[in-house]
Amino acid sequence: MMAVERSNFFTRLALAIAFSIAFAYIESAVVVYLRALFYPDGFTFPLAMFDLTALGKRLTVTEIGREAATLVLIVTAAALFGVNRQERAAYFLLIFAVWDLFYYVWLKVLLDWPASIMDWDVLFLIPYVWASAVLYPVLVALLMLVFAVAVLHRSAQHRPLSIRWSDWLGWTAAAVILIVTFCLGGRHITQDDYRAFFPEPLFALGFGLGLIVCGRALRRVEKEPDATSDS
Repeated sequence: MMAVERSNFFTRLALAIAFSIAFAYIESAVVVYLRALFYPDGFTFPLAMFDLTALGKRLTVTEIGREAATLVLIVTAAALFGVNRQERAAYFLLIFAVWDLFYYVWLKVLLDWPASIMDWDVLFLIPYVWASAVLYPVLVALLMLVFAVAVLHRSAQHRPLSIRWSDWLGWTAAAVILIVTFCLGGRHITQDDYRAFFPEPLFALGFGLGLIVCGRALRRVEKEPDATSDS
């Protein structure tokens, strides 16, 4: 029975990763088209404004709708892969993380970009423009991926996380801080000194808080079997 459950765990994990990698290619292909349309001379920062014309405004609205649809697809896939709320949340983190990481892998294959992990990118447009060096979303994606795999592995062993309200508060605070950080980074992407406006200490605070809360939740799971065996 345990071997069957382990096989099912790896099968679902592999399928979710395959889905995410393929989805990342679709995302990258769209960006290739957008850059060819709006930045035929090269995608470099500071960015030239592209939503000043009627066509630019219409395509910007279209892109925002596409990003919203992307989130719906990730949520839907996570709901199909997971068998309970905790697994669905973990699959959401995993799919989002792999999708985000392979987005840059595919852009490197298709455009030989980014040239450096410190190259800047526009990350998202909801609710405001997100922007930063590639390093920062990659760090967040790696944390999400490691945590999600750990949660799913625990679930396969029938040792789900014991989540407290303090965990939810910590994750919510970390997420809000990181979103604000990326939005602050996106406010000045048309200015020559755009890099100076990215609040690295604020990112470190949000990332560090997320790392601590995730680590604490996982350590709590590890302690529970010992307590049971002693009783």
